[in-house]
Amino acid sequence: MPNLVVEYADPVAERVNVAGLLDDLHRVMLASGLFEADAVKTRAYPCHNWLIGEDGVKQTFIHIELSLLAGRTIEQKRMLTREVMGELEKHAADINSLTIDIRDMDPETFLKVSA
Repeated sequence: MPNLVVEYADPVAERVNVAGLLDDLHRVMLASGLFEADAVKTRAYPCHNWLIGEDGVKQTFIHIELSLLAGRTIEQKRMLTREVMGELEKHAADINSLTIDIRDMDPETFLKVSA
């Protein structure tokens, strides 16, 4: 039940093919072998307003938050982070800041309803 969410500064879309990036990140998730294919969810959102640092400089950024149900090892999460970052760098090497945060979700409190 991984959720990969890409948040990016508006100007990124002028320099990066966001749809292509999303497709490639989704393939990385599927190829990792850590998840059932039907459970992988990948999406992107532009950030229209942001500030960075004391001066509020409007640098470009892409931040990926990857939420996983708890249970993967540190080694598995590190491997996944490296693979996702590798793909991100291929698409967005000239963006000022590229970051990834993997978060474990508590399976005891996570709830999913499917139709």
